[in-house]
Amino acid sequence: MSYVNPADFARKMIDAGAAKALMSTKDTLIRAYMAGAILALAAAFAVTVTVNTGQPLIGALLFPVGFCMLYLLGFDLLTGVFTLVPLALLDKRRGVTMKGLWRNWGLVFAGNFAGAFTVAIFMAIIVTFGFSTEPNAVGQQIGHIGEGRTLGYAAHGAGGMLTLFIRAVMCNWMVSTGVVAAMMSTSVSGKIMAMWMPILVFFYMGFEHSIVNMFLFPSGLLLGGQFTVMDYLIWNEIPTVIGNLVGGLTFVGAMIYATHYRTSPAVDTDDAPVAVPAE
Repeated sequence: MSYVNPADFARKMIDAGAAKALMSTKDTLIRAYMAGAILALAAAFAVTVTVNTGQPLIGALLFPVGFCMLYLLGFDLLTGVFTLVPLALLDKRRGVTMKGLWRNWGLVFAGNFAGAFTVAIFMAIIVTFGFSTEPNAVGQQIGHIGEGRTLGYAAHGAGGMLTLFIRAVMCNWMVSTGVVAAMMSTSVSGKIMAMWMPILVFFYMGFEHSIVNMFLFPSGLLLGGQFTVMDYLIWNEIPTVIGNLVGGLTFVGAMIYATHYRTSPAVDTDDAPVAVPAE
């Protein structure tokens, strides 16, 4: 697997964040567009598998194929840059500014949404034979997901909003762990193995991923789901984006930065600082 120790992959995280913050507009948009499209296709694949087998676990087991593909191809998800780019700013990397951070996040959001929406249109055409028939079983399931994850939360008021937010936080805790896990190995097989585990957890647990939802909810609206664009924005996408930011930056980026990059000196039995040996 060619394991990379935490101190080294923590440095890789910051290097990656700096590179993404300084990337050209063209490259940022293309990479974000393709990431959104591939992840959306993986979500459609997972829903199709779940409907055809009746086993959600099988769909969840196979969904990470999309995440692995987009990562290995060097494409960018909003959930990943939420975690990586702030670390470069925190580390005061040359050329990385707050304006550059917001620029990167805005471009990646736009690219991810455009890619996911493209696949949403393609899938709506496929499951309705070009909008000439009622949606098939897969299309109907996508519509029901949109209703449950908007109106379902709204029915519980503040409790529903809190649940949505916490699911979004926990989602990017796992997804960003997958991004970091890929840096733990220098081999393709090792990267895939490390990424697969946290992505499987997030998908099967029903956590809220802002880019997956950029596919599911527009698809649901195109396929006749009984919810509105405002339901989608207020009772899913906006809180999900905020929760994803909090989860990835707090539970992954900041924690790894604080303990593996800015490591505090150890103490001996006399409470005297001693050097930490290299791993």
